[in-house]
Amino acid sequence: MLKKMLFIVIGVVITISMNGCTKLEQYNKLDDGAMSAYMNMFGEVLEYGDPARAMMNEYKVADDVENEDVAESIKAITEEYNMRVTGDIKMFTKEDARPDEVKHARILSVCSLRIAKIFLNHSRYFGGFMPCRIMLVEYGNGDRYLITMDLTLAIHGGYALPPEMLKEAQFVQKAMHEIPFRAAKGDF
Repeated sequence: MLKKMLFIVIGVVITISMNGCTKLEQYNKLDDGAMSAYMNMFGEVLEYGDPARAMMNEYKVADDVENEDVAESIKAITEEYNMRVTGDIKMFTKEDARPDEVKHARILSVCSLRIAKIFLNHSRYFGGFMPCRIMLVEYGNGDRYLITMDLTLAIHGGYALPPEMLKEAQFVQKAMHEIPFRAAKGDF
């Protein structure tokens, strides 16, 4: 794996040097965490071959926490962050799911409308990340997970965000880690 990552780094260095000073100036505008964010994502892709997995965070739901309690916990914790639940969709339930098959899937969407407005005014493309989603997935064997997008690339993957936007983005990133982390344990 280290060998493949080294090839990627060498490829980036060659690309920079072949594109001249103009491209180098653009690379200098990148957020300080951009290369690390992309390398972490590429490392996950190389290890698992799954780009979706490389862009997500996963939290194992405790065995003693019921699905409805997970959802209620997400709703309660979201309010602590001055965010709101903007959607709650039960995707499906398949009672006779095989052990490795999805038995139940539910998506809860959360958002800070104030922060969303700031980011949409900066770039309408941030709308693709909105609202933040937390998916509850249960397998036929009883294993359950909360899945949410890792916002690292949205925050650090391009030119550095203005300081106030960075602060807001880091707040949302923290919330989108802590909400599912706590809900998976059944915290309210």
